[in-house]
Amino acid sequence: MSDFEYPDDLKYTTDHEWMKVDGNVVRVGITAFAQEALGDIVYVTLPDQDAQVESGTTCGEVESTKSVSDVYAPVTGAVTKRNEALDTTPELVNSDPYGEGWMFEVTVPDATALTGLLSAAEYQSQLD
Repeated sequence: MSDFEYPDDLKYTTDHEWMKVDGNVVRVGITAFAQEALGDIVYVTLPDQDAQVESGTTCGEVESTKSVSDVYAPVTGAVTKRNEALDTTPELVNSDPYGEGWMFEVTVPDATALTGLLSAAEYQSQLD
């Protein structure tokens, strides 16, 4: 699995989501491993703006030419931003999963909501 990129400045879940933490704001997307396994992404369903999401629960879907997969909330909080570009160009998740292919942002009450997340090395080791 070492062919995939796992940026060190991100946190990860065992469900193949990544998080970029900036204070109490957490940007969420799926990892390069997940998007490669899914294949060409043709549709993305994201949680609604202001929706409350709970860590570990389904909050969206990614549809590809191969299958449909759930997107799980990696943290508990309120959705404060959605990547509206994915409505018309879902393939951004394939071409730039850690950049333009981000999915949504969640505001968490405090940093304790970020416990249990994996480092890049920990995420990669669970794939091997």
